[in-house]
Amino acid sequence: MSLPRYAEYKDSGVTWLGEVPAQWSVSKVKTVIKAIDSGVSVNAVDTPVADGSVGVLKTSCVYDGTFRFEENKAVLEDELGRVACAVEKDTVIVSRMNTPALVGAAGLVKVSRPNIYLPDRLWQIHFKNCVPSFVHYWTLSPIYRYQVEIACAGTSSSMQNLGQDQFKSFWIPLPMLGEQRAIAAFLDRETGKIDALIAEQEKLLTLLAEKRQATISHAVTRGLDPNAPMKDSGVPWLGEVPAHWRVVRLKFIASVQTGIAKGKDMAGKTTVTVPYLRVANVQDGFLKLDDVATIEVEPEQVDRYRLRDGDVLMNEGGDFDKLGRGAIWHGEVEDCIHQNHVFAVRPRSARSTWLNQVTSSEYAQFYFMGRSKQSTNLASISSTNIMELPVVLPPDDEQAAILSWVDAETQRFDDLESKVGRALVLLKERRSALIAAAVTGKINVRTHQ
Repeated sequence: MSLPRYAEYKDSGVTWLGEVPAQWSVSKVKTVIKAIDSGVSVNAVDTPVADGSVGVLKTSCVYDGTFRFEENKAVLEDELGRVACAVEKDTVIVSRMNTPALVGAAGLVKVSRPNIYLPDRLWQIHFKNCVPSFVHYWTLSPIYRYQVEIACAGTSSSMQNLGQDQFKSFWIPLPMLGEQRAIAAFLDRETGKIDALIAEQEKLLTLLAEKRQATISHAVTRGLDPNAPMKDSGVPWLGEVPAHWRVVRLKFIASVQTGIAKGKDMAGKTTVTVPYLRVANVQDGFLKLDDVATIEVEPEQVDRYRLRDGDVLMNEGGDFDKLGRGAIWHGEVEDCIHQNHVFAVRPRSARSTWLNQVTSSEYAQFYFMGRSKQSTNLASISSTNIMELPVVLPPDDEQAAILSWVDAETQRFDDLESKVGRALVLLKERRSALIAAAVTGKINVRTHQ
């Protein structure tokens, strides 16, 4: 899309902003703010409200730059008298306290929600003499983000706070009201088109992930020969397997080692400091080792809990998607031990690569969920139940052939997902650039239909 520039520009008077259209003004955002309200933090259950009952917003309600009222928690009955600041139409909700990437995140309220209230970490901003949707698009631009970063510099690296006086002093380019409406309408229309394309690509990524899982699971449980004679596996949810394959419990072909628990009193004991692998380090199919913690332990515990090359690491639990996920350890960190929430499956008579594929398959994940202890959005499984996992075992040469085929298929899916990922990056960059150009007057959208 090629759009014309304005006929004349002037110096904005703000060094980092540069020039703006000659008819625009550049003002502190306080000049268009009528009021800033905030709510009260109340006790609530982490379940969205239903049937018009009272809820309090979570800060995640504005994480993606839009306002999502469904990101709320049901307020406890004895707290109902404490709630304050219901959600009102044509306001902008701003996260005043959050992580560096999310502090200042904002969303436009398009429909009043009289039963949904703000906590104290969110602001609700009411405006005057401006178009709220134009101001919201300004909060999605780099010039807004730059000012947030400057205002929060020097505060905590993990949790930052944006003050009202700081926010009110932010610079905002302001065209006349009619032009603000035209810019907001243009961005509604054009970002809507881009968002539809982004949604298509994200759906494609989901479909590719599902296809990858199904393709690999089929190879691991059925083999590569579609004409191979089959037999009942003896496991109802596994079904048939090739007749010449074995199905054995994991405990007969591997050991499952639990890790060390933190928090033990080491006062007066001889200790050493060693690397310590946590759940966060064990991702789905790979290890994330940019932040490996350390722990003080007794020297003999290092030998007991030290990871060995070829160990298949599995997470005890956490969110449902973390249950049983894992990767193979290749000795990436010397003398590294593991916490008690990470199991080390140590093969005795099976390939590490085969066990890793089996434990990642759909049937193994089904088993883990069925044997896990579950609470709201969380699950965990014991080492005893891990050891009882039925493992499909083809002959060694067939394992090698299947693993080679899986590697090739994995690379094919990686390439496809990478291509879609690049398309997503370009679409999001295009969206951001379009918003930035429109709200700073780098393009004139008034004649665009």
